[in-house]
Amino acid sequence: MSQLHTLTKPKFVQQIDILSESKMVFETEVNAINLVKDALDDSFVRIVEIISECTGKVIVTGMGKPGHVSRKIAATMSSLGTSSFFLHPAEALHGDLGMISANDVVIAISYSGESEEITRILPNIKMIGATLIGISGNRNSTLISFSDYSFVFPQFSEACSMNLAPTSSTTVEMVLGDALAICLSKIYGFQERNYALYHPAGSLGKKLLIKVKDVMHAGSKNAVVMNGTKLSDAIIEMSSKAIGIINIVSENDELIGIFTDGDLRRILTKEINVFELKVDDVLVRTPIFVDTDMLAVDALKLMKDNNISALPIIDGNKLVGTVRVNDILGEGIFV
Repeated sequence: MSQLHTLTKPKFVQQIDILSESKMVFETEVNAINLVKDALDDSFVRIVEIISECTGKVIVTGMGKPGHVSRKIAATMSSLGTSSFFLHPAEALHGDLGMISANDVVIAISYSGESEEITRILPNIKMIGATLIGISGNRNSTLISFSDYSFVFPQFSEACSMNLAPTSSTTVEMVLGDALAICLSKIYGFQERNYALYHPAGSLGKKLLIKVKDVMHAGSKNAVVMNGTKLSDAIIEMSSKAIGIINIVSENDELIGIFTDGDLRRILTKEINVFELKVDDVLVRTPIFVDTDMLAVDALKLMKDNNISALPIIDGNKLVGTVRVNDILGEGIFV
């Protein structure tokens, strides 16, 4: 019966200067980035132009470590306005080439330019009719020979001591992809609001998309009484809704004023009999209010600037709800 043997790593093979080795990695990869930066030329400009003119999708593909980088490049492009996705070349060999159409641009990344999974799909990409952009470190490679447009990296060393493991090469591939994505976003006039549209769960997305009407207390959850209501009844309404404010409206639901828990505390310190008053006697007749379409982040700033914890929300002249500081903070929105 055969016995499975596993390779175990010794705890220490040799002593190294960890800081020096780490700094060498940084220096090697920074040097590679600078070499590529200085090598950027009209071929890179043309690639940006071709992608910006694409009427279909941008498809990024790569195998192994460049594949991981390709996936990140596609994700960055998509988040900055270039419709893009990653295509695994091995899966492409088994049917996923059907994702590619003639009006698409395919960016294939292979530092050697000879990755088998990449070279095997190149003829089919050409037959489909998609525009092929090759990114490689080998000018004489199969990838570059098939490409309609290409960018070839200058020579540099990998940070790996054996000059074998993809380190500097994957770093420059990623930076080149970032340069593509950012240049394209500027060509499209991509703005913060566009970014927020694609990142609705992020902090910026929430700040630019969520409005007060999305987080307000409305309907039965809002504290509202008519003008002329006894103050004692208004206090009961305010406490039952537990939002720290009551809105006083006319018969037409127009906002007349507000009364807050802070106002109540001030009245009680004066030993005033709340059973003898109406809300009209104590309401604030010129309250700060906001429109339904105000961004929640702007309402939050307004409340903080005025040291208040809640605001009435109106639509036209009619009261529709109330928003509190805590409602907005609870959405992960801060100023």
